[in-house]
Amino acid sequence: MSLDTSSFDMHRTLPLAPDRLWHVMTDPKHREKWGAPDAETVLIVDKADLRVGGQDKHRCGPADAPEFEVETRWYDLTSPDRAVFTETLIIGGDALCTSLVTYSLAPEGTGTKLSITVAVSSFSGPDTLDEFAHGWEGGLANLERHVESLDA
Repeated sequence: MSLDTSSFDMHRTLPLAPDRLWHVMTDPKHREKWGAPDAETVLIVDKADLRVGGQDKHRCGPADAPEFEVETRWYDLTSPDRAVFTETLIIGGDALCTSLVTYSLAPEGTGTKLSITVAVSSFSGPDTLDEFAHGWEGGLANLERHVESLDA
């Protein structure tokens, strides 16, 4: 099968200072609340090792069968300005895709301008690229709702 690649950028301005938003984006308990792509999907963090070289593992999918596994490796953690990591999405032991993700957080007024760049390589065909981008868009919509539920 051919290798399919894509990249996309997403931007949001959120009403939390960079240090608070950093915590919401990197803390496993917060990530479980916003990281899934939609309301019918759960994200369960099985292992969190937030340090350069650390590896996280989580599962994602329907609550009764979160069959997608995600392995995250952290490469740069410059709190509260940026994080760089890779994610590999696995199902049934087979890698579907791997991505390089960069979070950039910059103060904007009393909040934060969040920029995310994702470069993804799909090992399972071009449809995975669209599904992956859709998952990120859903996760960011969840992040916006989660941030609004917190005390500013």
